Amino acid sequence: MHLGIDRHRPDRIAAIDDTGTELSYGGLCDFALEFGSMMPRRSIVFCLCENTIGALSGYIGCLSNHIVPLLIGAAIDRKLLVHLMEVYTPAYMWMPEGLVSEFNYPILYKGYGFVLVRTEHEPYPINDDLAMLLTTSGSTGSPKLVRHKYINLVANAKNVAALFDWTKKDRAVVDLPIQYTMGLNVINSHLYAGASVLLTEHNLMSPDFWRNIKDQRATNFTGVPFSYEVLFKLRFTRMDLPYLTTFAEGGGKLTDGMFADTADYASRTGKRFFATFGTTETSARLAFLPAELANSKIGSIGQAIPGGELFLLDEKGNEIKQKEAEGELGYRGPNVTMGYAYCRDDLMLGDEWQGEYRTGDIARRDRDGCYYILGRKSRFLKLYGLRVSLDRCERLIKDEFKIDCVCTGTDKRMDIYITEDKYKDEVRRFISIKTRIIMSAYAVFIVEIIPRNESGKVQYEALDRKLALRLI
Repeated sequence: MHLGIDRHRPDRIAAIDDTGTELSYGGLCDFALEFGSMMPRRSIVFCLCENTIGALSGYIGCLSNHIVPLLIGAAIDRKLLVHLMEVYTPAYMWMPEGLVSEFNYPILYKGYGFVLVRTEHEPYPINDDLAMLLTTSGSTGSPKLVRHKYINLVANAKNVAALFDWTKKDRAVVDLPIQYTMGLNVINSHLYAGASVLLTEHNLMSPDFWRNIKDQRATNFTGVPFSYEVLFKLRFTRMDLPYLTTFAEGGGKLTDGMFADTADYASRTGKRFFATFGTTETSARLAFLPAELANSKIGSIGQAIPGGELFLLDEKGNEIKQKEAEGELGYRGPNVTMGYAYCRDDLMLGDEWQGEYRTGDIARRDRDGCYYILGRKSRFLKLYGLRVSLDRCERLIKDEFKIDCVCTGTDKRMDIYITEDKYKDEVRRFISIKTRIIMSAYAVFIVEIIPRNESGKVQYEALDRKLALRLI
């Protein structure tokens, strides 16, 4: 079984969701066996995920039977879903029962509020090592996927469970989406350890979220930077949370102030705070800062997880050997995935990265060998923990409004430059809906013309904010 879940006592609880449904390890194994009998091995299955037992069981059922899932959010824009289906032609879909009426496909199987349907497509040859597919660009519908091997997922789950010292007594609250690499890593590492995961669709602002935390006696929480912004607005450091003993952060960089405050809170209350760093391409976590260093290494992602190695590269791609240095962050380890896929033919490709990945982040290494992320090298942002492609957002806006557009920004906010004032509000609302990220993450500026050089390439430095009228 995937993650060795059949090693655990069958009566132990593997997962609980918002409905109060409990799923034991024995029940999960039984489901996986039945689920696998519904379709041929090596089939591609689109799993439309919610943070529920139905989605979790489908994921485990696929991986346990060498069926390859693409995990995507159930709320994905339907035009974008159609595009992905046209590119990858899945033979099967696993989705919430409430969505089945949107698709004219025969139902093969039902379980835990989800249904398995058969599409019009036939299975096709894929690489023997391919285990799972995840998107890299949030919900923008880019066909670019990350190809995972089985060893990637197991290695990362095992190493993360070890470094956090998860045991069968742990109960992890999982509000990060299952289809998001960090949310999936929380699930994998706990199931590997025989612990329980508390799946929730409630957000941090919901009283039901905190009611579940207390009623279910959650022992640990993992959040992205936005999660911690909300936590501090809620003054979580004043809450009575005796069972919640471990806090972890990933999916982006906390401000130094928020990092320091969280570390101080943890040390004062006898809790643990782990800062981590990871990417979809490395099956989530690749670095962590031990809890005992959180107060002295503010803002650091620490060092590589067990079994991995961090390194820095100069602009020419040469490894930097000096102890204290800055450069592009690279990583070697068994959790490095196989590479990208852009179309179904790419699913036949083997391991292109061979255990080594360049993150595209610029980092600093201190004298103690701890790393600090300084900024992103490529044109991707991490808005509220979700990786968003600037180029893809440009194309979406151009296609929808037939206007010229350029997107820039930082991990705190995307700046959108357009040439038509009448679309200012619509563009902001549109891109917020497409990416499923709140509107305050975007600012729209009006310019008379998008500056380009003689070859037609955008001159980003010429997009001076002083020349634009900011629209709020």
